[in-house]
Amino acid sequence: MTQKIHKRDDVNPGRGEHEHGDVEFADPVNNKYPIDTAEHVRSAWSYINHADNAAKYEKGEVETIKGRIRRAAKKHGVEIHSE
Repeated sequence: MTQKIHKRDDVNPGRGEHEHGDVEFADPVNNKYPIDTAEHVRSAWSYINHADNAAKYEKGEVETIKGRIRRAAKKHGVEIHSE
């Protein structure tokens, strides 16, 4: 079951859109973790698996984000490993 991701107080969602454009994000509420290209998918996977980044979300939210990144990885032909 997909969990709703909460709005983070430490993030400006406009910044993510400004930096990456109108792309798909694994966290679309805060515009974090773009997953529109193979390069972005690899980066998103790396970042969400850093303890300090994951700690900003509830456990279920992290799993939702990781699930979205996994689906994007499959779509873009990117092999990722569980961490």
